[in-house]
Amino acid sequence: MKVIDTIALVLIIIGAINWGLIGLFKFNLVDTIFGTMSLISRIIYTLVGISGLWGIKLLFNND
Repeated sequence: MKVIDTIALVLIIIGAINWGLIGLFKFNLVDTIFGTMSLISRIIYTLVGISGLWGIKLLFNND
């Protein structure tokens, strides 16, 4: 597995855990750690979103 694929999967997992916490407990871990919609939070959300798009490629990877 390529390094970028691994990074994308880790970010997808972080995003999934955060959404699970929001859905179950109304607790946003990213906002709690880095501040509500701070620059760092927005960067993390952006990277998780890009990783989600990269994950689509992983579905069709024939390796």
